[in-house]
Amino acid sequence: MDTEIENENTRRELAKDPKRKAKRSNDPGWKYAYYPLPDTNKDIIKCILCGNQNHGGMNRFKHHLIGGYPDIVKCSKTTKEIANEMHEFVQNKKRKNKKNVQHVEEENSDDDVQEIPSTAASNTLQSSKSGAGKKDKAAAQSFSFKKPAASSKSVASMLMRTPEQVVEDRHTPGAKQTTLENRLRTPEEKERVHMHIANFFYECGIPFNAANSRSYEVMIESIGQYGPGLKPPTYHDLRVPLLKKAKEETEKLKEKHEKAWKMYGCTLMSDGWTDRQGRSLINFLANSPQGAFFLGSVNASSESHDAQMLANLLESKIKEIGEKNVVQVVTDNGANYKLAGQILEIRMPTLFWTPCAAHCLDLMLEDVGKIPSFKKAINQARRCTTFIYRHGRILDAMREKTNGGDLVRTGATRFATAFLTLQCLQKYQEPLRYLFCGLDWTRSKLAKTENGRRVCDTVLSSIFWGSVDDCVSASKLLLQVLRIADGDERPALAEVASAIDYAKVQIKKIFGSGKIAIRNKVVKIIEDRWNNQMGKPLYGAALFLNPGKYFDLLETDLAYASRVREDFNDVLEKMVVDRDTRNKISNSADAYKNTREGFSREMAIEHRKEKCPLDWWDAYGGRAVEL
Repeated sequence: MDTEIENENTRRELAKDPKRKAKRSNDPGWKYAYYPLPDTNKDIIKCILCGNQNHGGMNRFKHHLIGGYPDIVKCSKTTKEIANEMHEFVQNKKRKNKKNVQHVEEENSDDDVQEIPSTAASNTLQSSKSGAGKKDKAAAQSFSFKKPAASSKSVASMLMRTPEQVVEDRHTPGAKQTTLENRLRTPEEKERVHMHIANFFYECGIPFNAANSRSYEVMIESIGQYGPGLKPPTYHDLRVPLLKKAKEETEKLKEKHEKAWKMYGCTLMSDGWTDRQGRSLINFLANSPQGAFFLGSVNASSESHDAQMLANLLESKIKEIGEKNVVQVVTDNGANYKLAGQILEIRMPTLFWTPCAAHCLDLMLEDVGKIPSFKKAINQARRCTTFIYRHGRILDAMREKTNGGDLVRTGATRFATAFLTLQCLQKYQEPLRYLFCGLDWTRSKLAKTENGRRVCDTVLSSIFWGSVDDCVSASKLLLQVLRIADGDERPALAEVASAIDYAKVQIKKIFGSGKIAIRNKVVKIIEDRWNNQMGKPLYGAALFLNPGKYFDLLETDLAYASRVREDFNDVLEKMVVDRDTRNKISNSADAYKNTREGFSREMAIEHRKEKCPLDWWDAYGGRAVEL
């Protein structure tokens, strides 16, 4: 230890020699460095703190003090204060150099276009008017030239990822690497920034779920990349120029969607709702492999929502997109929308009308909930949860037993919420039994009330819990299908149809032969609702064209595979009028089904499940796609 101190003291004495420092340099790095041998190799710099010799100049030596660089050994004696000082100096120098380059570029931009002599200008004008030959144009252009603009971007800025790329990588599964800037920030600094962001949410009344949006993360990342000194946009900026620019970018985005509509076709979706002012609004969206695009909203408060009005409104939106580009129309399941869909199919023979799958599944859950034993269990469960949540002491005791768990879960629909609540009751069955058998309950005044005795009897009833188990078993698979249909990811009704068939098979296994009556009722509800509302050949055709699903059906359920091929034939016959084209597509479908021609490639077979259906067909079904 004494030798180490002596060596450091010796280095500090040597560093006082003016010949061992760079002349007229204000770089703070020289407070911790010196040249080992004066008037020799200036590329070698020695660290006063640890005695390490660094090659590459002062810039690399500062990296040695900061640490975190893979090709430079970090100083063992550096402190957080020294590292922050060096890091701040490096960043300020980068920003200063960037501003200088931009300033030079602005000065040069004023002189980019040289003044054209008057005689040359007149010659140019005459040649342009008379339509002279290329030689005259080249001669005129020789007087007007543009200097190569100096690049305003450094290598680091050109290699820097955009905020969108950073956020996308953040959401990609896998290990994440912490940046050097984050390593140098203290927890106090991070907490201060978080509090400023949180205060903005609190003061402006912004909903907390706004923090879940991808645009929020992109905004924060963009501010961080800009650095200190950013002047935020004003009220006028947000209201006029930025709003105008956002509209222009939306129009550009629409052009991408329009290309996808022409290439793949799209689905026109309508959704009616009533706002807080009591206005009846109808939203319109177009969905394609490019994603969903909002087309607009119509205020239909003054109109009668009969089938004729809805059909005319939908037809106007179809023509706005392009009649050839719209494959199907998805609407609500109401009788007026159903009749409007039938009118549209008559007007446009190649069009498919389909009701909302999520609404259809919600109606299935409603019908399942009407089964007498299930209906009784749902009413009893609702009575129990209402009683517990109305009385603070019982609610507090319940949460103590469940370790903070709740009995009520909000679902996508009203009926989904009821079944999710039953799942919570099933999960906390034992804690609830302990609650109503404990001293806290027996000593409570609520235990002597009529409602209290009824709730206690329900919770302690084995018949009630048996009905809850059956109800959860019947609804659990349907809730999973509802999550697929109502999810935020790309809609895939072919997979929903497959999930419905899987749900029916599993329900038959769960109830077995001991509860045949309940099993038959549930399966009949599913089949009636799906066949009457969602049994469209379009989804069977989509399942046929999904190689990851269809070839499994060929091995496990040949009859079902044959049905989806028939659905494909029905769709082909309806959508393709030309006979020759229809025959070519049918032949390609035969080659696809029997794994012939390009579909027999080893890679095509390997990638059936690895690639999404669209990418798979782009890669291996080129000839079929060209048709």
